[in-house]
Amino acid sequence: MKFDARRAGGVQVRIAMTLRTALAVLALSPAMAAADEPLDDADSVATSKGRFVDEVLVEAPRYTTPKTATATRTDTILRDVPQSISVITSDLIRDQGMRSMADVARYVPGVTMGQGEGHRDAPTLRGNSSTADFFVDGVRDDVQYFRDLYNAERIEVLKGSNAMIFGRGGGGGVINRVTRTADGTHHGEVALLGGSQEQKRITADVGDSVTDSLALRLNAMYEDSDSYRDFVGVERYGANPTLGLAFSDSTRLHLGYEYFSDERTVDRGVPSRDGRPLDIDEATFFGNPDLSTSEAAVNLASATFEHDFSDTVRLRNHTQYGDYDKFYRNIYPGSAVNAAGNVTLDAYESGTDRQNLFNQTDLTWRTATGSVEHTLLAGIEAGRQETRNVRNNSTFGTTPAAIVPIASPVTFAVPVFNVPSQNNDVDVTVTAVYLQDQVALTDWLELVAGVRFDRFDVEFDNHLTAVRFEREDEFVSPRVGVIYKPAELVSLYASYSVSQLPSAGDQFSSLDATSAALEPEKFENLEVGVKWDLLPDLSLTAAVYQLDRTNTRAPGPTPGTIVLTGEQRSEGIELGMSGAVTDAWELTAGYAFQDAEITRTTSAAPAGRDVALVPEHQFHLWNAYRFTPMWRVGLGVIHQDEVYTSISNAVTLPSFTRVDAAVFFTLNERFEAQLNVENLLDEQYYATAHNDNNITPGSPLAVRIGLTTRF
Repeated sequence: MKFDARRAGGVQVRIAMTLRTALAVLALSPAMAAADEPLDDADSVATSKGRFVDEVLVEAPRYTTPKTATATRTDTILRDVPQSISVITSDLIRDQGMRSMADVARYVPGVTMGQGEGHRDAPTLRGNSSTADFFVDGVRDDVQYFRDLYNAERIEVLKGSNAMIFGRGGGGGVINRVTRTADGTHHGEVALLGGSQEQKRITADVGDSVTDSLALRLNAMYEDSDSYRDFVGVERYGANPTLGLAFSDSTRLHLGYEYFSDERTVDRGVPSRDGRPLDIDEATFFGNPDLSTSEAAVNLASATFEHDFSDTVRLRNHTQYGDYDKFYRNIYPGSAVNAAGNVTLDAYESGTDRQNLFNQTDLTWRTATGSVEHTLLAGIEAGRQETRNVRNNSTFGTTPAAIVPIASPVTFAVPVFNVPSQNNDVDVTVTAVYLQDQVALTDWLELVAGVRFDRFDVEFDNHLTAVRFEREDEFVSPRVGVIYKPAELVSLYASYSVSQLPSAGDQFSSLDATSAALEPEKFENLEVGVKWDLLPDLSLTAAVYQLDRTNTRAPGPTPGTIVLTGEQRSEGIELGMSGAVTDAWELTAGYAFQDAEITRTTSAAPAGRDVALVPEHQFHLWNAYRFTPMWRVGLGVIHQDEVYTSISNAVTLPSFTRVDAAVFFTLNERFEAQLNVENLLDEQYYATAHNDNNITPGSPLAVRIGLTTRF
């Protein structure tokens, strides 16, 4: 039996419920407050009964989510997490036509997305850049490639040091994709997207319960699009089938598999001139587009087993295997424009083949000691990563580089990739144990305390020199947070956390006799903040932080040596608002003030230099307003202050403000259409960079039309 509980202009979601679950909720009483509290089954394949049954339609916000299981590994209300978290929901992704992590980063205060050499996601979080701090459903997804959003339920960006939950790295924050799973509810949707630059994309989401204990779901995508940049295009596709099985009232199993393929032009943008991006048509390509290509193939298989020993004790085991095959080559600007108007081109090719296997086992127990309530977590993580890295530099005839004039920067000269610079095998073994307690001391005071112990072993075989290097690191990662609640819907918090990154780096692609002897880098994050559910579906957040990075590497006084004398400090303020102001008006907004600089002089940079790609001021606002049941409009603004393109502080990207808009039309329950306009005012701007001479021009005005049918 189904019923419609929508208000005018509200939103429907399907949530499976059983009569037994409802009766269990009604049976709760104040007398049980001192006893063990039942675990929340909101994220389970089935209800506490372990069966898929009739659906009930209830209201839910579109741009917010009330809980997360990512930040603490337990199902926790966001305002009870002593940490800054930004959540990009699937509805916000749909409304804005987001397709990439770069699109997501524009709507996360304190995060920018680098160019990534035109072939990978490269975020800077609170002044710390990384290509490896990505996770999928809480498990490491650290190979360098562009991730798609076709199967994302939401993207969660957790800022600050996060090693207690996620392990090594995560110094400035982590980005976690929560994927869609077979949940026993009906899903039937096909969406088409097309528009400027010959964009063509189709996605599908199909699923349902097969029996009262078995559910299936498939998310799939195909895209073949060109770009506002000459010669640049992408073809990618993915398929993600999932299965949910309830063996009994207390035992559940999730299975999932994803295949994702991404083939694209490697576009490293334009060079600089006199400390600014070269003023040239935004479509202009530099290099050889025929030989600037990237291919990535990703296979991810996962299994999640859950067993409830009682209403308060749950065991969860999650296993994920990933096979990544990545190859790219590029010919790109390797210098600034000189006085004669010429640019030097460099070239290289690189391949990575990696297999990841991770297993996480969590035991959660909700209990009480007198009037004090506890949510206890004990966990073990084990992982194995095997990587093969190959890189070859090139020569153009008898010279290592080519020179082209800016009047004709495209060349089809074919370099010879005959200068090996990297050929190695890397084996990494990770073992970790962690403990955490979320303590409700009173109705108005809570404590979150946890600690993680990691052992990180790396074996590095350099086939160019026939030398093996090994290093073992053991480090402790604490986190503690205090939450004070002056009112039921308001939380004030303070937290301290530590992360460490081994000397092998976030991709452990190079190790030598010097770096193998270095201690890990260290990240210490101090943060205070407030979270306020101003309205039932509208949340406000604010955070002030100081993040210190120490043991950063720099060239030593003796050529060929490295020393751990570098330090960096990031300080800032982050403000956020998301949700529904009224039944008809939804929004998401954010502001960040950041100051990230080198605090100790090394041979790499003097103290006082600013960290690259960290704007002092960053702002976003997106509104969606429903005028009638059929018509809705969206309007957004993105602003970013000027930033340096590298630690040299020699080249500056100008500040910019971009305006986006959208119109949404709902014919009925089965058909919707939307029109998105990016850069409505057609402003010329530079979106991001990889270094001083790989700068990405922003897109001119672009129009996209989406059609969605449901069945």
